[in-house]
Amino acid sequence: MLKIDPFASIHELGVLIRSKGVSPVSITEFFLDRIKRLDKKLGAFVNVMGDYATAQAKIAELELASGIDRGPLHGIPYAVKDLYHVAGFPTMAGTELLKNNVQEKDAFVISRLKEAGAVLLGKTHTVQFAYGGVGVNGQLGTPHNPWSKEAFIPGGSSSGSGVSVGAGMIPMALGSDTGGSVRIPASFNGVTGLKTTVGQVSRSGVFPLSWSLDSVGPLTRSPHDAALVYQALAKKDEDDPSMSAYRKVGEFNDQKHNFEGFKIAFPSDIFRDDCDREVAEALDEAKHLIGKLGAHIVNEEFTAAREAVKLNPKGLVIAAEAYYSNRQIVDTHFDALDPIVAHRIIKGKDVTATEYLDITRGLQEVRKISEAFFEVCDAIIVPTVMIAPRRLSEVKDSIEMYAKTNLQCLRNTAIGNILNLSGVSIPCGYSKDGLPIGLMIYGKSFDEMKILSMAHAYQRHTDWHNKRPDLSWAQ
Repeated sequence: MLKIDPFASIHELGVLIRSKGVSPVSITEFFLDRIKRLDKKLGAFVNVMGDYATAQAKIAELELASGIDRGPLHGIPYAVKDLYHVAGFPTMAGTELLKNNVQEKDAFVISRLKEAGAVLLGKTHTVQFAYGGVGVNGQLGTPHNPWSKEAFIPGGSSSGSGVSVGAGMIPMALGSDTGGSVRIPASFNGVTGLKTTVGQVSRSGVFPLSWSLDSVGPLTRSPHDAALVYQALAKKDEDDPSMSAYRKVGEFNDQKHNFEGFKIAFPSDIFRDDCDREVAEALDEAKHLIGKLGAHIVNEEFTAAREAVKLNPKGLVIAAEAYYSNRQIVDTHFDALDPIVAHRIIKGKDVTATEYLDITRGLQEVRKISEAFFEVCDAIIVPTVMIAPRRLSEVKDSIEMYAKTNLQCLRNTAIGNILNLSGVSIPCGYSKDGLPIGLMIYGKSFDEMKILSMAHAYQRHTDWHNKRPDLSWAQ
C-alpha cells in the first residue's frame, strides 16, 4: 500500500490520484484520520464534516474512474475558515451566538471548488468576526501553533486554516484577508498565504468584516498550489459589486527558477521599523539570495506605505464597516462576545461620517502613489510580520499586551489591504524558539501570478518550506 505524505502538495497528490496510486476516498480518509488524531491538541477545526467529505470523495472517485477529470483540484481535500457559507451547515464566524446560523446556499467560491471536484473536510476556527491578527478566540478556543509543544500564537484571523495546513492536516485551506488574516497565519505556521486583489475573487456568501478591504485567499504548501487554487476561484461573480474591476487571470510560470528580468525593492522604512532582530536577519539573507538569482535590486523607498498608515489611524475603516455589518449582534449581545473583539468593534460606532469619507476618498489618492511606484518596480519584498510568533501566555491575559501584539502582527500586512495590492507570504527562516518567519512579496493590484512565480523561484533555491513540525507531542 502506497503511503500518503501528509505534507504533500496539491500537485503531488494529483499525480498520485492520476497514477491510481491512491484514490480520492483513501486520501480523504487519510486526512480525516489525521485530523482526528491531532486536532484534539491543535484545535484547528470547529466542524469536521466527515460524512459530507466522504460523499464528495466518492463522487470524485467515480468521475475520475469514468474519464471525467475536472482539473488539478479534483479529489483534493480542503478546509475553509468558518466565515464561508456551506449549505446545510452553520456559519459561526467565531461565536456560539451564531451556532444556529445554518445556510441554505454555498458561498460562490465553495461552488467553484465543487465544480473543480475538490473535497471539503471541514470548517476551521477564526477570531470572532475575523477581527484580529493574533489568532486568539477566548470563547471557542485558540488553535495551537504546531511548531511547538508550548503554546504560541497561531496568527489570525484565519488561525485554524493556518494551523491545519501547517500541521499537515489538510493540503489547502481558505482564509480571508482584511488586514493580513491570510498572510499572518501563513507566516506563523510556515506555509504559503495569498492575499488577492479585491475584485478578483468573489466574497458572496462570506461573512463580512469590511466591504472595502475583505479579500479571499488560500493557505497552501507552496506558491504553485496557491496558483492552482487561485485559478479555480478567480471567476467573475455578478452578485459581488467589487468584481466590476475583475481581470482575466494570467498564467503561472512554474518553470521560473530565478529573478532575472525583475526589478525588486527592499524598502527599509516603515516595514522594518522595530522588527525583531531575527526577522530582519532572515530578510537580509533572502535579499542576498534574490540578488544572486539575478534580481535588479532597486534602492527606492515605498512612500505609499507610510501614507497608507497615516491615512487609516487605528483601523477606522475596518472598525466602521465591521460595526455596521455586525451591529445587530454587537448591540444586542455585546456582553456575550469575546471582550477583546467587542471593545474593538464597538469603536466603529463612533466613527463620524466625515472621518470615514475623508479616509475612503483618501484611499484613491494614496493608491495612485502606489500604482506609480509599480510602474517602475515589479515587486517589493518585506517581512510579512515584524515579530516572530509570541508565546500565547504573554498575550492572552493582558489586554494591553494583546493590543500591542495585534498591532505588530498587522502593521506590514494591513498596508497591502489599504493599497489593494496583491501579496504572498512564504517561509524564509525560523526564530530562536523554532517558530517560522515569513517574507512577503507585494505586487501591484491583479499581479497575483507574477508574485507567485517569484515566490516559486525563491523556493526552488531554499528549503524553509520543506521543514516540518515535530508533532509527536500531539499524537
